[in-house]
Amino acid sequence: MNRGADFPLTIDDVDRAAERLRDIVFRTPLLENADVNAALGGRLLIKAECAQRTGAFKIRGAYNCIHQLTEAERTRGVITYSSGNHALGVALAARLLHSSAVIVMPSDVPAAKREAVQALGAQIITFDRDTENSDAVVATQSEETGRLVVPPSADSRVLAGAGTVALEMVAQSAGLGTVIDSVLVPCGGGGLTASTAVVMQALSPRTRVYAAEPALFDDTSRSLQAGERVANPTGRRTICDAIMTPIPNALTFPINLALLAGGHVADDEEVRTAMRYAYENFKIVVEPGAAVGLAAVLSGRIDIRDQTVATVITGGNVDAERFCRLLNDH
Repeated sequence: MNRGADFPLTIDDVDRAAERLRDIVFRTPLLENADVNAALGGRLLIKAECAQRTGAFKIRGAYNCIHQLTEAERTRGVITYSSGNHALGVALAARLLHSSAVIVMPSDVPAAKREAVQALGAQIITFDRDTENSDAVVATQSEETGRLVVPPSADSRVLAGAGTVALEMVAQSAGLGTVIDSVLVPCGGGGLTASTAVVMQALSPRTRVYAAEPALFDDTSRSLQAGERVANPTGRRTICDAIMTPIPNALTFPINLALLAGGHVADDEEVRTAMRYAYENFKIVVEPGAAVGLAAVLSGRIDIRDQTVATVITGGNVDAERFCRLLNDH
């Protein structure tokens, strides 16, 4: 693998993003439980981005991107595709920066996420994820309205903002007196995974970075094995609605191909178990897609014994009724 590739993201980009975000985002906790560690035989660190503004890490990349637009561009407004968390991040960032947002969302997205996006002042346009292409819908709307596109991950400014999660993890783990051996990152389009890999390569090169995906949406894992982007079959479903992406995007995949140690998957039952485990042991609410890394650890797909393993809980945007149903639907 070419670890010296000229990527569209550097550690300097992430450092500059951290400065822009200093008074905007929360420095979310890196959680640890001594009883959990004793049971697992290693150290498990949980980066709780479910405690972030809008309930997910996505505000980091959205704000960093929109902040760098010109005043004229912000006046025109922004548009993006998202199943929920990026939508919330873009909607809040646009409001904070005196812009406006249109969000293209799948028609089957949970109602609670649509309502939360609308509450932040964004307009929603829906599409059918099985018969329509989200990028095409966004492109058409952008051309017709003049709005600027803020992609979920295929933008270097979005990646730089996302990379601040890993920047915090490195500092926080050092404060705990440890170096992370492996980190599992829930992976949809691959942006947070790629930005984490870039940060770790620069600041903690011994740390192995893995993509974590739902078993039926493991396009990044399969693409890493194939050495090229491989799409998911259409028509599949998973409870991990936030990371039901069709194919790794062209910007992030070369980074992930060069830097990732591999990919791990978890099925829906394992994700439910991980959600309950996080609630019982760390007292946090985790949405399904954010639990895939923890699920991979708990199912033994990655060895934690005598290791320090971290995972990012990317979001907690699941309504109470669905959360309870998922935890009890075994």
